[in-house]
Amino acid sequence: MQLFFLTPVGIPTGTGKTEASVMTSQSLISLSVVVLLWAVAWQLRSLKVRQAILLAASYLFYANWSIGFLAVLIASSLMNYALGIVLRRQPTAGRLWISVACNVVLLSFFKYLPPLLEGVPANTLLPDFLHRIVMPVGMSFWTFQGLSYLFDTYREEELDPSLLEFCLYMAFWPTVLAGPVCRLPNMLPQFRRLSGFNLADISVGARRLSPGSGVTAGFDQMKSGWGGLDVLLLGIGFGFQLFFDFAGYSHMVIGAARLFGMQLEENFHRPFYSLTPSVFWTRWHMSLSFWIRDYIFVPLAASRRDVWWPYVVFVLAMTVFGLWHAAKATFILWGIYHGLLLVAHRLGQRIKRRQPITWPASLGALLSWASTFCFVSLGWIFFRAHDLDQALVMFRTAFLPSRYSQFALPTSFYILVPVMAIGYFICNYMKSFLLAWSARYGEEFRHSGELGIPLRPMGSLAGVNMIAAALFNFFSERMWWWLISTVLVLSVFISLAIFTQGSAIPVTPFMYTIF
Repeated sequence: MQLFFLTPVGIPTGTGKTEASVMTSQSLISLSVVVLLWAVAWQLRSLKVRQAILLAASYLFYANWSIGFLAVLIASSLMNYALGIVLRRQPTAGRLWISVACNVVLLSFFKYLPPLLEGVPANTLLPDFLHRIVMPVGMSFWTFQGLSYLFDTYREEELDPSLLEFCLYMAFWPTVLAGPVCRLPNMLPQFRRLSGFNLADISVGARRLSPGSGVTAGFDQMKSGWGGLDVLLLGIGFGFQLFFDFAGYSHMVIGAARLFGMQLEENFHRPFYSLTPSVFWTRWHMSLSFWIRDYIFVPLAASRRDVWWPYVVFVLAMTVFGLWHAAKATFILWGIYHGLLLVAHRLGQRIKRRQPITWPASLGALLSWASTFCFVSLGWIFFRAHDLDQALVMFRTAFLPSRYSQFALPTSFYILVPVMAIGYFICNYMKSFLLAWSARYGEEFRHSGELGIPLRPMGSLAGVNMIAAALFNFFSERMWWWLISTVLVLSVFISLAIFTQGSAIPVTPFMYTIF
């Protein structure tokens, strides 16, 4: 028995370099057509024609992975739109749970059933096609988008998308692969906006598009013998690797959408600066963490008034967070771990209010940041480990003082990870400094021109700063003019990276394993 979603179209299957080259060329051509269609669509005055072309471009983009994957996406879109209509007519809890169950069943069939069947022999009474199920790329993301629409409809928010608009929302090409997880109240007004290209949007979007094997070896090539410092640095290294990969991808997606006038919500905001675990989850994978907060934590926490209940909900919500990534014990334990971190932080706040500790604010902030950074980094051990045994051994090692005299990784690794982490903080500081500097002197330069006030003497330091800030602002605001060639080269490189990957992605989200 052969089902169409079991054989992805447009993905190299390892049958030869020629076939892979042809498929990659076809994919690049399709991507170029998608961008062209979007550029044409935003110049049209007819709203429905524009939306139809935008949807066709998004479907063409997604079809590069598989026509079968596209069929599942369309089926999910039609199902959720119909469920939304039924729910809008009578928003009852029963209808909401049925709608949620339909989405969970569909997602579970593709995402959670294959791991359960891995240990089942192929010669059993189970149909053969069950052993060849492939999850559509990005399904976890657009399923959550469909669920958010159903939750918002149940809350009787003013949402009245047409079928065309809802399908476009589900298949929006910059986000369909790996988020950010969008919400219809933010996207619908933008789909209905008649304005065309905007110079400011193009400038901001182009700036966002411009631009760790040691960690992998530490997990993949070592089965035991880690020292305490090894585990801590592996956690830190993988956390930054994950951040650079996924935050970088989100940054580019937001920039690509902005080129066409679509403003998406931010997905990362300096998470490694967080002073507490609670703050971390308002800065890391924000579209998903806010989804978990709004649709799981808040409703469950409000369902009971017991003092202990919110702590239980913290753990439950974060367990769902881990399960969303994959049906694997390590991911579930990662979610439970972060739930317990949030509980510990909340309990610590209560103790602090009852027995305040007096010490300098800067010292308290430093200790809070250091503890948050270390505990979050240790949590990545569960996320990255191959199995539960490896995760528990590594995690236990980090808390054994005797193991900090043991070093098992290459010497270069002990240099690379700290340099990378320190470099990240230095770069962020320099960015903040440049922005503050350009804002201060650039504003003074503009006011001087508008009010006819003479500039400060060119030989003075303030005068030099004003001229330099004005030039900096000029080039940064118009950077897209001279970054066109860079963006095109990067687009080709990224397309090659994406379209030459296999379809059986072992870890969701998809982009975690691409770059």
